[in-house]
Amino acid sequence: MAEYDLPRLFDTIVHMLVEAGEKSPNHQALTCEGREMTYGAFVRNVAGFALELEKLGARRERVALVCGNSIEIVIATFAAYAAGAQVVPINPLYTVRELSFILEDADPAVVVFDAEKAEDVEPLLGEGRQVGIKIGEGVRTLDEWSDQDLALPAPFPAPDDFAVLQYTGGTTGRPKGVMITHGQLAVNLSQREWAVPTKTEDERVLCVMPLFHVFATSMCMHLAVQCRGTLVILKKYHPATTLEALVKEKITLLPAGPTIYSGLLSFDGFENADFSALRCCVSGSAALPEEPLKTWNKATGTDILEGFGQSEAGPVLTMFGAHAKPIPGSVGKPLPYTEMQIVDVETGTKCLGASEQGEIRARGPQIMSGYRNRPEETAQALRDGWLYTGDIGEYDEDGNFYIRDRKKDMAIVGGYNVYPREIDEVLYAHPAILEAAAVGVPDDYRGEVIHAQVVLKEGASATVEKLDAYCRDNLAKYKVPDKIVISYNIPKTNVGKVDKAALRSLMEENKE
Repeated sequence: MAEYDLPRLFDTIVHMLVEAGEKSPNHQALTCEGREMTYGAFVRNVAGFALELEKLGARRERVALVCGNSIEIVIATFAAYAAGAQVVPINPLYTVRELSFILEDADPAVVVFDAEKAEDVEPLLGEGRQVGIKIGEGVRTLDEWSDQDLALPAPFPAPDDFAVLQYTGGTTGRPKGVMITHGQLAVNLSQREWAVPTKTEDERVLCVMPLFHVFATSMCMHLAVQCRGTLVILKKYHPATTLEALVKEKITLLPAGPTIYSGLLSFDGFENADFSALRCCVSGSAALPEEPLKTWNKATGTDILEGFGQSEAGPVLTMFGAHAKPIPGSVGKPLPYTEMQIVDVETGTKCLGASEQGEIRARGPQIMSGYRNRPEETAQALRDGWLYTGDIGEYDEDGNFYIRDRKKDMAIVGGYNVYPREIDEVLYAHPAILEAAAVGVPDDYRGEVIHAQVVLKEGASATVEKLDAYCRDNLAKYKVPDKIVISYNIPKTNVGKVDKAALRSLMEENKE
């Protein structure tokens, strides 16, 4: 494997924060709806809360965060790192049932939660075992140490210490806790920096993705501190406020999911917005259809650099570097010191060649240590040093990778393997379609058939018959959807991904 000179490689995330505070104490670190904080104040607040967490027994334990986007979740995350604890980010939209499972499995010493979640969280705190800290406007904010001369607690965590316990969202079954060390996090940030270099003290990063999600944590929160840039936090996504922030805050870097790019493109006023400060856009968390990628570049003059990764991979495996011209449909090449192969779906041992589709497996220094309390699942995912991603893909002659679908989403129609992502792409390319998603549903005769749901662009018109004819012109007969439904929305998860499990259930209920 080639040798790379990785930039800005820190021992841990805590060491990265210390350097930011020492070198850029007066530079703006965080801003959220009128609140601002310099790096000097940021580090002091992290130190203050870290000392509190340490006194509560957090060191070498876990600290769960049930928080929405705010300055508080950023301070709490870094404070947990600094206290020598493992951060457990949890979706604040989860129900009591979902929260109960994760809190039981993670067994945190401290649970930090938004005041509006108190009714759900407080009854779940174990007697005498877990301490709850309620935060929020009018309750408690985590900026009380801004003017105090405090240092981060010693000792700092080591590279082999656990930093994060990230529960995979999933759409079926119980979530699994992915165990990531400080070293795995730090090297992945350096790998990403090699591919997409940032400008020190000159980046303004817009965080519209939820900060409990691994994509926002890596590409927004950690990235901003790594380059000593400014993290501009939006509490919730709306195309109007996002567009306003892009312009008003002179955003240079926008990491976002495909639904956000599609939503902005279709929002009234987008065409007249000033994107002159914007230098780089990154798409992650789900596959980006080709059509919005092309349209975004034409409208803003800025490429969307697509990447591929997952919680188990620290999280980034591939990216289109800033030095490379994006190829529509591709997620780029593996990051430095990252190996990726395509193997057969059946055994996972036969390596396939260029343009052959199979499961993607990867290995590198950023790959997880395993799943918490799940030895069997860990053994299944990590085999002979390789992470089996569960994603179906291929690579071209130049080594660029393409994600075709999730292994579990593959449908077998009349004996043929069909990957619904391909059908999604075809439908997305139709001029009348804003969003599209296809799934396989059981069929007595063919085993499975494809059903698709689409949302039309505002003011556009199309009939099911015309969409069917369009598919027949662009897909092999066995791939053509057996049913197309025109709808007002497509089911999505809490982080904006198309929820194919929910869509599949909906389609199965309405088969006739």
